Amino acid sequence: MPASRTGRPPVQRASRRPAGPRPPRNNPVRVLHLRVRRAWDRPLTAYYLILGGSLLITVLGLVMVYSASQITALQMALPGSFFFRKQFLAASIGAGLLLVASRMPVKLHRALAYPILAGAVFLMALVQVPGIGVAVNGNQNWISLGGSFQIQPSEFGKLALVLWGADLIARKQDKKLLAQWKHMLVPLVPVAFLLLGLIMLGGDMGTAIILTAILFGLLWLAGAPTRLFVGVLSIAATIGVILIKTSPNRMARLSCIGATEPQGGPVDCWQAVHGIYALASGGIFGSGLGASVEKWGQLPEAHTDFIFAVTGEELGLAGTLSVLALFAALGYAGIRVAGRTEDPFVRYAAGGVTTWIVAQAVINIGAVLGLLPIAGVPLPLFSYGGSALLPTMFAIGLLIAFARDEPAARAALAMRQPRFGRKRAGGPLPDRGPRRWNTMRRRASAARSSGER
Repeated sequence: MPASRTGRPPVQRASRRPAGPRPPRNNPVRVLHLRVRRAWDRPLTAYYLILGGSLLITVLGLVMVYSASQITALQMALPGSFFFRKQFLAASIGAGLLLVASRMPVKLHRALAYPILAGAVFLMALVQVPGIGVAVNGNQNWISLGGSFQIQPSEFGKLALVLWGADLIARKQDKKLLAQWKHMLVPLVPVAFLLLGLIMLGGDMGTAIILTAILFGLLWLAGAPTRLFVGVLSIAATIGVILIKTSPNRMARLSCIGATEPQGGPVDCWQAVHGIYALASGGIFGSGLGASVEKWGQLPEAHTDFIFAVTGEELGLAGTLSVLALFAALGYAGIRVAGRTEDPFVRYAAGGVTTWIVAQAVINIGAVLGLLPIAGVPLPLFSYGGSALLPTMFAIGLLIAFARDEPAARAALAMRQPRFGRKRAGGPLPDRGPRRWNTMRRRASAARSSGER
């Protein structure tokens, strides 16, 4: 072995193993996943989802109402933009209600619960007075306001049940009374049955189903025992079966589930079948905005209950999936708001509103797809109808107010508000560089007391 210049034997170096394939340090999929997860966990995620999702649904709904209602308006010897102008007016008023509701404190929302409930009950009873109530499509649930303007009080009954029920359960929880089944049911269930009875006097089964879903949503959020929950559900299901069996119209709607051809005789599935035809002819990207064929007199209620079918025909699968994604985002944001608060009223009210909107969307879309019977309920924020749009937008304002009221969200919004016109002693503050999101999150987590993670 040759000696080195220093006289020391050379050091034997271990042979290097062939380097195997190393995973890339910057995996684009992993980086994208981390970025999406960080954005999803931000305090303002629910706020932006509710605000942006509801705005997009409303704007797209206005566009589709204008497209789907033109032929119907012309057939009634009205201007083509007649229904669109009424819907735009209702959306403008609803935007004002949304803004007011989003800026109202929680205490004021709770204070409005009883007046809204009393007003809704009074108007729903007024519908049954001869000469005041108006029947539309066989259901007497409307009050004429003069001219072409009508109001459906049962739509405001949904908002009344959410606010009043949330306030009632929150007060009982503060007094630790929810452990007793009597306090769990009374007076929530009797008042809900009163609203359901007033609705069913007019024959509106669809709105009664939505109100029942809100009731069960509140009971589930309140932690009702399984036996109690199943008992109330059994009673409601029994009443529903009786109401369906005693009505030939409801039995006919039930028999049209999955129909693909119009049937002759007493059962006519014309509307359900042509809704399927509209969806089937849309393809991936649709026939183009305004190019629907079914709205030319073939599809009844194209701009109200079956506007989702016209959307599928004109915007295709891409358009319908976009609508479904917006409603899914809205539902997720509502659940997130309800799950991250320690205020009982906020939890119950947010859960009730989310149950209302998601259940109504599922029933409407399921009927258009032929998976559920046609219940005659509009698609929230999307279908034509000012009576349904106004309380729904007020309810969206509630969710926005609750999302803004989270401690971490308040801290994030406060840091983003510019401060103008303040004079600082000693000149401007030194530049500390851009504030990082992690710093804001640490400050918000230190200031909050709601246990948000």
